[in-house]
Amino acid sequence: MHDHDTSDTSERLASYADVLADELPGTWTGMHLPPNAKDDLTELADHIWDLDLVAASLAEHPLQQAAVLSRPDGAQLIVLDRHDERDGYLIAAVAPRALPDEAYRAVPEPNGIALADDSFLSAEQVADDLLARYDSALAQVRHNALSSIQPSQPDRVVLTWQPDGSAATAPVGDRAGAILVANGFTKDPQSGIYRLSGDDTRAQARALRAIGPQLNALAIGTALQHPAGRTAPTSAPASTPPSPAGPRTPATRAR
Repeated sequence: MHDHDTSDTSERLASYADVLADELPGTWTGMHLPPNAKDDLTELADHIWDLDLVAASLAEHPLQQAAVLSRPDGAQLIVLDRHDERDGYLIAAVAPRALPDEAYRAVPEPNGIALADDSFLSAEQVADDLLARYDSALAQVRHNALSSIQPSQPDRVVLTWQPDGSAATAPVGDRAGAILVANGFTKDPQSGIYRLSGDDTRAQARALRAIGPQLNALAIGTALQHPAGRTAPTSAPASTPPSPAGPRTPATRAR
């Protein structure tokens, strides 16, 4: 009986999210994450952009399943169970994974909202409330991220250390971008920023050593530097990057 109830709950959530995706402005696609997708659910929970209603719910009820709505520009919304006496769901924004933590400083969280069990009416509520605040916050963090890195040129990729230990760049041209992605960088589709996480400094160093020769083969140089105004860029390839020092600091978007 328990398995049957779980299946019914999952089907209702997936169906609700599919209708919601069709009714929201723009193009959205839905994906259901069932309870056995534990790694995906854990990773998703870490990026929920909320410090209010949804954060409070997750503190009491860790994420067991979810539906993710995705837009082509990289925006994502998560629909999750409500866990109270009312019918319906909660919905929250998902913070872009490819942007450095510093970009979120001083940007208010686009906190999630509760939805009734009518996905058609809920789509209007999401569009008028959460989605408007989410798009505004996205624009702010993407602007902040761009201002924290030095511009690249067609013949040189400039990588800038970020306060969280990651390296970020906005390369000019698809060929350079393809090499970055092949070596572990993630791209924010709207801002065009590529980011290499510093969570594993050894893996980060290997990736930065690898991209130098690969970009050089395309007659593209590399430079590795600190944020604007601190250190002048070097013309040397990023072959022996320094290890980021100091503990990681959580982003303001963290729950």
